[in-house]
Amino acid sequence: MQDPLLARSLAAVWHPCTQMKAHGDGLSPLLPIVRGHGPWLEDSSGRRFLDGISSWWVNLFGHCNPRIGDAVADQLQRLEHVMLAGCTHEPVVQLSERLAQLTANALGHCFYASDGASATEIALKMSAHFWRNSGKPDKSGFLCLAGGYHGETIGALGVTDIPIFRDAYSALIKAATILPSADARQAASPLEAAHLAAKALELHLAQHHEQTAALILEPLVQCAAGMAMHDPEYLRLVRELCDHHQVHLICDEIAVGFGRTGTMFAHEQAAIRPDFLCLSKGISGGYLPLSVVMTCDPIYQAFYDDRTAMGFLHSHSYTGNPLACRAALATLDIFVDDDVLVGNSARGNKIDERLAPLTANPAVSAYRRRGMIFAFDVAADGGFSRRFQHAALERQVLLRPIGNTVYLMPPYILDDREIDHLCQATLDALAEALEP
Repeated sequence: MQDPLLARSLAAVWHPCTQMKAHGDGLSPLLPIVRGHGPWLEDSSGRRFLDGISSWWVNLFGHCNPRIGDAVADQLQRLEHVMLAGCTHEPVVQLSERLAQLTANALGHCFYASDGASATEIALKMSAHFWRNSGKPDKSGFLCLAGGYHGETIGALGVTDIPIFRDAYSALIKAATILPSADARQAASPLEAAHLAAKALELHLAQHHEQTAALILEPLVQCAAGMAMHDPEYLRLVRELCDHHQVHLICDEIAVGFGRTGTMFAHEQAAIRPDFLCLSKGISGGYLPLSVVMTCDPIYQAFYDDRTAMGFLHSHSYTGNPLACRAALATLDIFVDDDVLVGNSARGNKIDERLAPLTANPAVSAYRRRGMIFAFDVAADGGFSRRFQHAALERQVLLRPIGNTVYLMPPYILDDREIDHLCQATLDALAEALEP
């Protein structure tokens, strides 16, 4: 018997990133999830699924994590919310201080919102407004990379190169200039791809830097592009070019921050700092909506003035919500207390070893890993993604391929048995999805 929650959801809820007819005709049935514990989700019939994609990359330390939950519960008894315009509170101050410390205080002045797309909007507006305040109003154009994804609000879509998200709204968008990606799959070596993409940026900036406010990119991994990975050398070259031509560098680490690529922040692997750092998803451990844009002091000072119009007059009702900030502070505590980055290195190596048979599969190409992100491409027909996802669910694993790219982005708490389960289910689901 079908759970009545499914019919109610289809009647009342418009689900995200979904052609609703696929749910309505039963081709992609909804999962009626009733509880979660650790890396596991449980549906209304008692079936369990290992959350192999961290619930869209947000859940770092498992569902119903007691340390994060206790912190939020404690905050509930103190202060649930207060507007951050004209007020402040301990959790938002402490979180801002700790985030700044994670960048060796090179970045700070944290501006909060509730989601990744909003963080993108903030960074873009701040960059263009900085140049206006600095007497260079013509520097209002933006650069992005082929295959880049930065959110689905109108400004964010302008710097997003995923047609299925962008094309329907093209009449509303101020489009950025799209430059080649450093995707390592597009050249003989990752370094060659990095140098080719950097050369394209160099040529563009030589002609257009006076009209360019910023370049926005996802450092090391372009997730929505099918986990396209590039060498840190590309980031080093980009930083040099942006400095030379006085163009801001915006690092969108909404998906790749907080240990996902092996370091706390992905840009650290290139030994650089961006002018703007966008963070969200894992920042609250998957508990509550929160995002933040961090920037450097010279940018902050350009808005510091007696004239109100020189200020950054942007706001969100739930900016710096105390509950979300306490969740984020508890998340940062876990990183320190559990030495998470070291543990992830060992955990990632075990997943690598268990997925090794993929390299012998003739349908698989470009197996790749960066920290706790694992991906491979599959030569198959257009129905592969749906078949694979269904086969994985039958094996108690939640995975959601991007086209014909299968990826794993699990929580940072898997034990050896759970690693075995995730990897074996991936291999078996692949075999079933490729059956003629």
